[in-house]
Amino acid sequence: MSSSATPSTPISYKDAGVDIVAGDALVERIKPLAKKTMREGVMAGIGGFGALFEVPKRYKEPVLVSGTDGVGTKLRLAFEWNMHDTVGIDLVAMSVNDVLVQGAEPLFFLDYFACGKLDVDTAAAVVGGIARGCELSGCALIGGETAEMPGMYPEGEYDLAGFAVGAVEKSKILTGQNVQAGDVVLGLASAGVHSNGFSLVRKCIERAEAQGTVPETLDGKPFKQAIMEPTRLYVKNVLAVLAEHPIKALAHITGGGLLENIPRVLPDGLAAHLDAGSWPQTELFAWLQATAGIDAVEMNRTFNNGIGMVVVVPAEQAETIAAALQGLGETVYTIGRIATRGDGQPVEVR
Repeated sequence: MSSSATPSTPISYKDAGVDIVAGDALVERIKPLAKKTMREGVMAGIGGFGALFEVPKRYKEPVLVSGTDGVGTKLRLAFEWNMHDTVGIDLVAMSVNDVLVQGAEPLFFLDYFACGKLDVDTAAAVVGGIARGCELSGCALIGGETAEMPGMYPEGEYDLAGFAVGAVEKSKILTGQNVQAGDVVLGLASAGVHSNGFSLVRKCIERAEAQGTVPETLDGKPFKQAIMEPTRLYVKNVLAVLAEHPIKALAHITGGGLLENIPRVLPDGLAAHLDAGSWPQTELFAWLQATAGIDAVEMNRTFNNGIGMVVVVPAEQAETIAAALQGLGETVYTIGRIATRGDGQPVEVR
Protein backbone atom coordinates (compact mmCIF):
# COMPACT_ATOMS: atom_id res chain seq x y z
CA MET A 1 0.00 0.00 0.00
CA SER A 2 1.41 3.36 -0.97
CA SER A 3 0.29 6.94 -0.83
CA SER A 4 1.56 10.15 -2.43
CA ALA A 5 1.02 11.96 0.86
CA THR A 6 1.71 10.71 4.37
CA PRO A 7 1.33 12.46 7.71
CA SER A 8 5.03 13.35 7.51
CA THR A 9 4.78 14.98 4.05
CA PRO A 10 4.81 18.79 4.43
CA ILE A 11 1.88 20.70 2.97
CA SER A 12 2.60 24.35 2.31
CA TYR A 13 0.07 27.19 2.36
CA LYS A 14 0.52 27.37 -1.42
CA ASP A 15 -0.31 23.65 -1.67
CA ALA A 16 -3.51 24.48 0.20
CA GLY A 17 -4.35 27.10 -2.42
CA VAL A 18 -3.09 30.37 -0.92
CA ASP A 19 -0.18 32.06 -2.68
CA ILE A 20 1.50 34.50 -0.28
CA VAL A 21 3.99 35.57 -2.96
CA ALA A 22 1.14 36.56 -5.29
CA GLY A 23 -0.44 38.52 -2.45
CA ASP A 24 2.80 40.37 -1.80
CA ALA A 25 3.13 41.13 -5.51
CA LEU A 26 -0.37 42.61 -5.52
CA VAL A 27 0.45 44.86 -2.56
CA GLU A 28 3.47 46.21 -4.43
CA ARG A 29 1.28 46.87 -7.48
CA ILE A 30 -1.29 48.66 -5.32
CA LYS A 31 1.06 50.96 -3.40
CA PRO A 32 1.74 53.49 -6.19
CA LEU A 33 -1.98 53.55 -7.06
CA ALA A 34 -2.90 54.31 -3.46
CA LYS A 35 -0.17 56.92 -3.18
CA LYS A 36 -1.87 59.00 -5.89
CA THR A 37 -4.95 59.29 -3.65
CA MET A 38 -3.17 60.69 -0.59
CA ARG A 39 -4.61 63.87 0.91
CA GLU A 40 -4.50 65.95 4.09
CA GLY A 41 -5.23 63.89 7.17
CA VAL A 42 -3.53 60.65 6.11
CA MET A 43 -1.06 59.60 8.81
CA ALA A 44 -0.42 56.00 7.80
CA GLY A 45 -1.80 54.15 4.81
CA ILE A 46 -1.31 50.88 2.92
CA GLY A 47 0.77 48.21 4.65
CA GLY A 48 0.00 48.58 8.34
CA PHE A 49 -2.41 46.67 10.52
CA GLY A 50 -4.57 49.77 10.75
CA ALA A 51 -4.69 52.96 8.71
CA LEU A 52 -4.46 56.25 10.57
CA PHE A 53 -6.32 59.40 9.59
CA GLU A 54 -6.59 62.74 11.36
CA VAL A 55 -9.71 64.81 10.74
CA PRO A 56 -8.53 68.06 9.11
CA LYS A 57 -8.25 70.92 11.62
CA ARG A 58 -10.40 73.21 9.48
CA TYR A 59 -13.43 71.38 10.90
CA LYS A 60 -14.71 73.03 14.09
CA GLU A 61 -17.37 70.45 15.03
CA PRO A 62 -16.77 67.50 12.71
CA VAL A 63 -19.36 64.75 12.46
CA LEU A 64 -18.19 61.55 10.80
CA VAL A 65 -20.45 60.05 8.15
CA SER A 66 -19.90 56.48 6.91
CA GLY A 67 -21.25 54.44 4.04
CA THR A 68 -20.66 50.90 2.81
CA ASP A 69 -21.70 49.00 -0.30
CA GLY A 70 -20.71 46.53 -2.98
CA VAL A 71 -21.12 46.33 -6.74
CA GLY A 72 -23.83 43.67 -6.87
CA THR A 73 -24.44 41.38 -9.81
CA LYS A 74 -22.75 43.80 -12.20
CA LEU A 75 -19.71 41.71 -11.24
CA ARG A 76 -21.11 38.75 -13.17
CA LEU A 77 -20.79 40.73 -16.39
CA ALA A 78 -17.29 41.81 -15.40
CA PHE A 79 -16.38 38.11 -15.14
CA GLU A 80 -18.10 37.09 -18.37
CA TRP A 81 -16.82 40.01 -20.43
CA ASN A 82 -13.39 40.25 -18.77
CA MET A 83 -13.98 43.93 -17.95
CA HIS A 84 -12.43 44.57 -14.54
CA ASP A 85 -11.01 48.07 -14.75
CA THR A 86 -14.12 50.11 -13.88
CA VAL A 87 -16.01 48.08 -11.25
CA GLY A 88 -13.67 49.59 -8.65
CA ILE A 89 -14.96 53.04 -9.59
CA ASP A 90 -18.49 51.70 -9.03
CA LEU A 91 -17.47 50.42 -5.62
CA VAL A 92 -16.14 53.79 -4.48
CA ALA A 93 -18.99 55.75 -6.03
CA MET A 94 -21.72 53.78 -4.29
CA SER A 95 -20.30 54.72 -0.88
CA VAL A 96 -18.99 58.25 -1.45
CA ASN A 97 -22.16 59.38 -3.22
CA ASP A 98 -24.13 58.14 -0.20
CA VAL A 99 -21.85 60.00 2.20
CA LEU A 100 -22.26 63.12 0.06
CA VAL A 101 -26.03 63.07 0.62
CA GLN A 102 -25.49 64.22 4.22
CA GLY A 103 -23.33 67.07 2.93
CA ALA A 104 -20.15 65.28 3.94
CA GLU A 105 -16.75 65.36 2.27
CA PRO A 106 -15.39 61.81 1.82
CA LEU A 107 -12.08 61.50 3.67
CA PHE A 108 -10.92 57.93 3.18
CA PHE A 109 -11.90 54.57 1.72
CA LEU A 110 -11.09 50.94 2.48
CA ASP A 111 -11.88 47.96 0.24
CA TYR A 112 -12.31 44.21 0.60
CA PHE A 113 -11.44 41.95 -2.36
CA ALA A 114 -12.12 38.23 -1.97
CA CYS A 115 -11.40 35.43 -4.44
CA GLY A 116 -10.76 31.70 -4.63
CA LYS A 117 -7.39 32.00 -6.38
CA LEU A 118 -5.64 35.34 -6.68
CA ASP A 119 -4.97 36.57 -10.21
CA VAL A 120 -2.64 39.52 -9.67
CA ASP A 121 -3.45 41.20 -12.99
CA THR A 122 -7.22 41.03 -12.42
CA ALA A 123 -6.95 42.20 -8.83
CA ALA A 124 -4.64 45.05 -9.83
CA ALA A 125 -7.14 46.16 -12.50
CA VAL A 126 -9.93 46.17 -9.94
CA VAL A 127 -7.91 48.06 -7.33
CA GLY A 128 -6.75 50.45 -10.04
CA GLY A 129 -10.41 51.35 -10.54
CA ILE A 130 -10.85 51.78 -6.79
CA ALA A 131 -7.87 54.13 -6.68
CA ARG A 132 -9.21 56.08 -9.64
CA GLY A 133 -12.59 56.44 -7.94
CA CYS A 134 -10.91 57.71 -4.79
CA GLU A 135 -8.81 60.16 -6.78
CA LEU A 136 -11.86 61.53 -8.61
CA SER A 137 -13.78 61.98 -5.36
CA GLY A 138 -10.93 63.45 -3.34
CA CYS A 139 -10.71 60.70 -0.72
CA ALA A 140 -7.69 58.62 0.22
CA LEU A 141 -7.40 54.87 -0.33
CA ILE A 142 -5.67 54.10 2.95
CA GLY A 143 -6.16 50.37 3.38
CA GLY A 144 -8.06 47.24 2.53
CA GLU A 145 -8.03 43.47 2.58
CA THR A 146 -7.27 40.92 -0.12
CA ALA A 147 -8.60 37.51 0.85
CA GLU A 148 -7.63 34.39 -1.09
CA MET A 149 -10.05 31.66 -0.02
CA PRO A 150 -9.75 28.37 -1.94
CA GLY A 151 -13.06 26.61 -2.44
CA MET A 152 -15.15 29.68 -1.66
CA TYR A 153 -15.35 31.21 -5.15
CA PRO A 154 -15.28 29.65 -8.64
CA GLU A 155 -12.16 30.23 -10.72
CA GLY A 156 -12.05 33.72 -12.24
CA GLU A 157 -14.61 35.17 -9.84
CA TYR A 158 -14.30 37.52 -6.89
CA ASP A 159 -16.38 39.68 -4.61
CA LEU A 160 -15.98 43.34 -3.72
CA ALA A 161 -17.07 45.47 -0.82
CA GLY A 162 -15.86 48.72 0.63
CA PHE A 163 -16.66 51.63 2.85
CA ALA A 164 -16.05 55.35 2.99
CA VAL A 165 -15.80 57.72 5.94
CA GLY A 166 -16.49 61.42 5.48
CA ALA A 167 -16.87 64.50 7.64
CA VAL A 168 -19.30 67.41 7.78
CA GLU A 169 -19.66 70.35 10.12
CA LYS A 170 -22.38 69.56 12.65
CA SER A 171 -24.20 72.77 11.76
CA LYS A 172 -24.16 71.94 8.04
CA ILE A 173 -25.49 68.38 8.01
CA LEU A 174 -28.11 67.95 5.28
CA THR A 175 -31.14 66.33 6.89
CA GLY A 176 -33.85 67.47 4.46
CA GLN A 177 -35.91 68.76 7.37
CA ASN A 178 -36.05 72.31 5.94
CA VAL A 179 -37.44 71.12 2.59
CA GLN A 180 -40.82 72.74 1.97
CA ALA A 181 -43.58 72.84 -0.61
CA GLY A 182 -42.55 74.89 -3.63
CA ASP A 183 -38.90 73.84 -3.57
CA VAL A 184 -37.50 72.78 -6.93
CA VAL A 185 -36.18 69.30 -7.71
CA LEU A 186 -33.09 69.22 -9.92
CA GLY A 187 -31.81 65.98 -11.44
CA LEU A 188 -28.17 65.33 -12.28
CA ALA A 189 -27.74 62.96 -15.21
CA SER A 190 -26.39 59.49 -14.55
CA ALA A 191 -23.62 57.88 -16.57
CA GLY A 192 -25.78 54.84 -17.26
CA VAL A 193 -27.21 52.04 -15.16
CA HIS A 194 -24.57 52.63 -12.45
CA SER A 195 -24.60 49.62 -10.05
CA ASN A 196 -28.24 48.80 -9.40
CA GLY A 197 -30.78 46.76 -11.31
CA PHE A 198 -28.22 44.41 -12.87
CA SER A 199 -30.18 41.26 -12.14
CA LEU A 200 -32.78 42.64 -14.57
CA VAL A 201 -30.11 43.98 -16.94
CA ARG A 202 -28.61 40.50 -17.20
CA LYS A 203 -32.06 39.00 -17.93
CA CYS A 204 -32.51 41.57 -20.69
CA ILE A 205 -29.15 40.65 -22.20
CA GLU A 206 -30.05 36.94 -22.07
CA ARG A 207 -33.36 37.63 -23.80
CA ALA A 208 -31.77 39.82 -26.48
CA GLU A 209 -29.02 37.25 -27.12
CA ALA A 210 -31.62 34.49 -27.52
CA GLN A 211 -33.57 36.67 -29.96
CA GLY A 212 -30.46 37.93 -31.77
CA THR A 213 -31.39 41.55 -31.02
CA VAL A 214 -28.39 42.79 -29.04
CA PRO A 215 -27.57 46.28 -30.42
CA GLU A 216 -24.04 47.06 -31.51
CA THR A 217 -24.08 50.45 -29.81
CA LEU A 218 -26.11 52.41 -27.28
CA ASP A 219 -25.76 56.17 -26.86
CA GLY A 220 -22.77 56.16 -29.19
CA LYS A 221 -20.81 53.56 -27.19
CA PRO A 222 -20.16 49.88 -27.90
CA PHE A 223 -22.88 47.80 -26.23
CA LYS A 224 -20.72 46.28 -23.48
CA GLN A 225 -19.11 49.61 -22.65
CA ALA A 226 -22.53 51.27 -22.38
CA ILE A 227 -23.72 48.56 -19.99
CA MET A 228 -20.55 48.65 -17.85
CA GLU A 229 -20.12 52.43 -17.74
CA PRO A 230 -19.14 53.16 -14.13
CA THR A 231 -21.24 55.06 -11.62
CA ARG A 232 -20.82 58.81 -11.86
CA LEU A 233 -18.99 60.46 -8.96
CA TYR A 234 -20.87 63.60 -7.97
CA VAL A 235 -18.77 64.49 -4.95
CA LYS A 236 -16.43 67.27 -6.03
CA ASN A 237 -18.96 69.22 -8.09
CA VAL A 238 -21.78 69.02 -5.57
CA LEU A 239 -19.52 69.93 -2.63
CA ALA A 240 -18.22 72.95 -4.55
CA VAL A 241 -21.75 74.21 -5.18
CA LEU A 242 -22.91 73.32 -1.67
CA ALA A 243 -20.19 75.58 -0.24
CA GLU A 244 -21.65 78.58 -2.05
CA HIS A 245 -25.37 77.91 -2.46
CA PRO A 246 -28.34 76.75 -0.34
CA ILE A 247 -28.92 73.10 -1.22
CA LYS A 248 -31.66 71.68 1.03
CA ALA A 249 -31.44 67.95 0.33
CA LEU A 250 -29.69 65.39 -1.83
CA ALA A 251 -30.79 61.89 -2.82
CA HIS A 252 -28.47 59.31 -4.40
CA ILE A 253 -30.61 57.30 -6.83
CA THR A 254 -29.60 53.68 -6.26
CA GLY A 255 -31.62 50.53 -5.60
CA GLY A 256 -35.30 51.46 -5.61
CA GLY A 257 -34.78 54.16 -8.21
CA LEU A 258 -36.40 57.58 -8.11
CA LEU A 259 -39.58 56.34 -6.47
CA GLU A 260 -37.98 54.92 -3.33
CA ASN A 261 -34.89 57.09 -2.81
CA ILE A 262 -36.31 60.61 -2.98
CA PRO A 263 -38.77 60.02 -0.08
CA ARG A 264 -35.83 59.16 2.19
CA VAL A 265 -34.85 62.84 2.33
CA LEU A 266 -38.32 64.42 2.52
CA PRO A 267 -40.07 65.48 5.73
CA ASP A 268 -43.38 63.82 6.59
CA GLY A 269 -46.31 65.28 4.70
CA LEU A 270 -44.38 66.28 1.59
CA ALA A 271 -44.06 64.66 -1.82
CA ALA A 272 -41.98 65.13 -4.93
CA HIS A 273 -44.02 65.75 -8.07
CA LEU A 274 -41.80 64.92 -11.04
CA ASP A 275 -42.61 66.00 -14.59
CA ALA A 276 -42.58 63.07 -17.00
CA GLY A 277 -40.46 63.94 -20.01
CA SER A 278 -38.52 66.68 -18.22
CA TRP A 279 -35.37 64.65 -18.75
CA PRO A 280 -34.59 62.53 -21.81
CA GLN A 281 -34.60 58.75 -21.79
CA THR A 282 -31.29 57.52 -23.16
CA GLU A 283 -31.01 54.74 -25.73
CA LEU A 284 -29.72 52.47 -22.98
CA PHE A 285 -32.77 52.87 -20.76
CA ALA A 286 -35.15 52.78 -23.72
CA TRP A 287 -33.58 49.47 -24.79
CA LEU A 288 -33.87 48.04 -21.26
CA GLN A 289 -37.51 49.09 -20.99
CA ALA A 290 -38.42 47.68 -24.40
CA THR A 291 -36.52 44.43 -23.88
CA ALA A 292 -37.93 43.84 -20.40
CA GLY A 293 -41.41 44.95 -21.49
CA ILE A 294 -41.97 47.00 -18.33
CA ASP A 295 -43.88 50.24 -17.77
CA ALA A 296 -42.58 53.65 -16.70
CA VAL A 297 -43.41 53.04 -13.04
CA GLU A 298 -41.28 49.89 -12.94
CA MET A 299 -38.44 51.70 -14.74
CA ASN A 300 -38.43 54.45 -12.14
CA ARG A 301 -38.52 51.92 -9.30
CA THR A 302 -35.81 49.61 -10.64
CA PHE A 303 -33.27 51.92 -12.30
CA ASN A 304 -32.00 55.46 -11.90
CA ASN A 305 -33.54 55.89 -15.39
CA GLY A 306 -31.11 58.65 -16.30
CA ILE A 307 -30.98 60.61 -13.02
CA GLY A 308 -28.18 59.63 -10.65
CA MET A 309 -28.49 62.36 -8.02
CA VAL A 310 -31.44 64.53 -7.02
CA VAL A 311 -30.87 68.01 -5.62
CA VAL A 312 -33.65 69.87 -3.79
CA VAL A 313 -33.20 73.65 -3.77
CA PRO A 314 -35.19 76.83 -3.00
CA ALA A 315 -37.24 77.93 -6.01
CA GLU A 316 -35.62 81.38 -6.11
CA GLN A 317 -32.15 79.82 -6.28
CA ALA A 318 -32.92 76.99 -8.69
CA GLU A 319 -31.62 78.62 -11.88
CA THR A 320 -28.45 79.85 -10.20
CA ILE A 321 -27.67 76.46 -8.66
CA ALA A 322 -28.44 74.62 -11.89
CA ALA A 323 -26.10 76.95 -13.78
CA ALA A 324 -23.36 76.46 -11.19
CA LEU A 325 -23.60 72.67 -11.47
CA GLN A 326 -23.63 72.85 -15.26
CA GLY A 327 -20.59 75.09 -15.18
CA LEU A 328 -18.71 72.34 -13.35
CA GLY A 329 -19.65 69.70 -15.92
CA GLU A 330 -22.90 68.22 -14.64
CA THR A 331 -25.87 67.73 -16.94
CA VAL A 332 -28.77 69.24 -15.00
CA TYR A 333 -32.53 68.97 -15.52
CA THR A 334 -35.34 70.68 -13.64
CA ILE A 335 -37.47 67.60 -13.04
CA GLY A 336 -40.15 68.69 -10.60
CA ARG A 337 -41.25 70.41 -7.42
CA ILE A 338 -41.96 69.57 -3.81
CA ALA A 339 -45.64 69.66 -2.86
CA THR A 340 -47.92 68.83 0.05
CA ARG A 341 -48.44 65.08 -0.04
CA GLY A 342 -52.09 64.75 0.90
CA ASP A 343 -53.39 61.29 -0.04
CA GLY A 344 -50.92 60.81 -2.90
CA GLN A 345 -47.67 58.88 -3.18
CA PRO A 346 -44.38 60.31 -1.85
CA VAL A 347 -43.12 60.52 -5.45
CA GLU A 348 -45.47 61.03 -8.36
CA VAL A 349 -44.31 61.20 -11.97
CA ARG A 350 -46.94 63.10 -13.97
